[in-house]
Amino acid sequence: MPNPGSRFGILHHPKLPHSQVLAEEIAAFLEQHHHSVWVGSSWDADCVRDHLDQVDMLITLGGDGTVLRTARVCAAAGRPILAVNLGRLGYLAELEPDHWREGLQQVLNGGYWIEERMLLRSGHDHDGRTISERLSLNEVVVGRGRLARVIRIVARVDGADIAHYVADGLIAATPTGSTAYAFAAGGPILPPTLRNILLVPIAPMFGLARPVVLSEGAVVRLTVETDHEAILTSDGQSEVSLETGDEVWVRAAEYTASFVRLRDPSYFYDSLSTKLRCQ
Repeated sequence: MPNPGSRFGILHHPKLPHSQVLAEEIAAFLEQHHHSVWVGSSWDADCVRDHLDQVDMLITLGGDGTVLRTARVCAAAGRPILAVNLGRLGYLAELEPDHWREGLQQVLNGGYWIEERMLLRSGHDHDGRTISERLSLNEVVVGRGRLARVIRIVARVDGADIAHYVADGLIAATPTGSTAYAFAAGGPILPPTLRNILLVPIAPMFGLARPVVLSEGAVVRLTVETDHEAILTSDGQSEVSLETGDEVWVRAAEYTASFVRLRDPSYFYDSLSTKLRCQ
């Protein structure tokens, strides 16, 4: 339970003016309750990292993209995130902007629990060496570029070939990501606290057409074969060009993302009907 003098970081969305106004209102509320507050931009990753040792909890003001970005930045520090939805879907958020005051008071009273969610660590290997790595909360995607032409992907799990795909691409998703791009591509929905890696092909022409659910300890290696553009994306927020022969590896990350939850743990199933319109 936060004690007087607890430290909060508030991350606003720099492209949403009302996000900055709300950040000031929340900061004033917390300061009235004798807590220290730091306010910054969710887009300034370096600045956020520099302040992580000065905060005990982060409050994000934005959409799911803001939450994804913050989760990756603060995972190593283990700081929990309380997300206020200012976006369209808000699937990762806990509070709507009209109810932030009641929700935050509940947090200050200790009426919350922490939900841990799996992250992926992935790398891009070129000429036999890893040239970049990244964390992802939703998914890693190896896909075609701007041209509407399939690419070939050889998928290996723990050194064993499982499929040779001819498709628009292949998604490696977390349980959190199972309700995002992987869901749109026909994958199953997994409860977010599971620790599995989900492989979902995108418009497969040949190869294993059905999704595959892997264990947490699996290491996935995807080798690209293409004579045109192919790309690697992470959470839909970064893009790297791939060449034929390049390899992308994916495994469970050594960190988890921590979220502040005010609702009962069964909230996830209630959200399926309202957020994904399953009724």
